[in-house]
Amino acid sequence: MQVGQIRFRVFFLLALLVGLFATTAGQAAGYRTANFVIEAPSDQLARRIGDAAEQYRHDLAVEWTGQPLPRWSRPCPITAQVAPNLGAGGATSFVFDRGEVFNWTMSIQGSEERILDSVLPHEITHTIFASHFRQPLPRWADEGACTTVEHPVERARQHRMLIEFLRTGRGIAFPEMFAMREYPADVLPLYAQGYSLARYLIERGGRRRYVAFVGDGLDSNDWATALGRHYGVGDLANLQQTWLDWVKKGCPAPPAAIAAVISEPATWSPTTRGQSPDPAPSRQPSPERLATTTSRQSIYVLQARRTQRQGSSSLATEPAPVSRP
Repeated sequence: MQVGQIRFRVFFLLALLVGLFATTAGQAAGYRTANFVIEAPSDQLARRIGDAAEQYRHDLAVEWTGQPLPRWSRPCPITAQVAPNLGAGGATSFVFDRGEVFNWTMSIQGSEERILDSVLPHEITHTIFASHFRQPLPRWADEGACTTVEHPVERARQHRMLIEFLRTGRGIAFPEMFAMREYPADVLPLYAQGYSLARYLIERGGRRRYVAFVGDGLDSNDWATALGRHYGVGDLANLQQTWLDWVKKGCPAPPAAIAAVISEPATWSPTTRGQSPDPAPSRQPSPERLATTTSRQSIYVLQARRTQRQGSSSLATEPAPVSRP
């Protein structure tokens, strides 16, 4: 009788361990691409996130800098927590050392939709800026620009918060904001105000001009001169007042004469500062990928348009395939 009980307990423990192993495996499915290693709740989610990350890495690098990034020497691990009611957010860390950037780590969370159309492109843009500039950016310029590639729902939320912050005296004076290299204790106004200013500048010069402006400001630490060179604005106080007037008017689109200039190429470094001695082969992006719009669409919307052009009536549910080096 005692032996039977022992056997029963052994079989019970074995079954429990098998169940736990299956549950853990289901929660930690993996997928690897050329530049990312993804851990997600399922194989399907890991694949979607990985393929989307590669596509965003290519597309956004072209939009911001004019060319794709070379392959990193080591892939960036992405840990994804995905649930329908989970708040959207992410964090990306890396190390700058003597002109190099490495030790990428990314954590993302949220619903599948928000991860794919907001959190992921936001965090990927952080890695593009780190690879390009090789040094920390002012927080407003980094977070603000990264927010411009999020879904319109998320960008509208930032705008609503901005209006509330300005009404309640939580706005940040531009000289103080431009000097910030660390996050302030009251961080939400920095995100909202940084996004609004980045949007204002990008709408008047495009993404590549924005990158050139930030690069000049970092190199000289003279943001007033950089503003004058790229946007014709004399100083930070003048920019702040012009921006405030724009916000009060409801953030209208720039005049057609200014908008037309955005298509003109800005000056940027012809050498992409990637991490790998084995750069990715150059690819000719499609016209959709080269579009430098300020309202980033969901990858599902882009894929649906491609499908419609091919004569299909069904909505694609998978991101477009990404060719890898």
